[in-house]
Amino acid sequence: MHQYTPEDLLRYLYKEMTADEVVAMEEELPRNWALREKLAVLKTSQERLNRIVESPRTEVVLNILRYAASTEKIVS
Repeated sequence: MHQYTPEDLLRYLYKEMTADEVVAMEEELPRNWALREKLAVLKTSQERLNRIVESPRTEVVLNILRYAASTEKIVS
């Protein structure tokens, strides 16, 4: 029985394993409850990270617009 690390699970999740490693992992997953649970946690984390949408604060956008408006008057 191979001792899988969190890094191994991440490599599996992101499809960075060799074909032989994938076969070994997929043979181990049905037999190893703890490994399946850890993989499930990582999959959930991956899904949550993929849903994160960042946007600038309104204050930052307004500052940029004010700056653009003030430099437009100087240049024109």
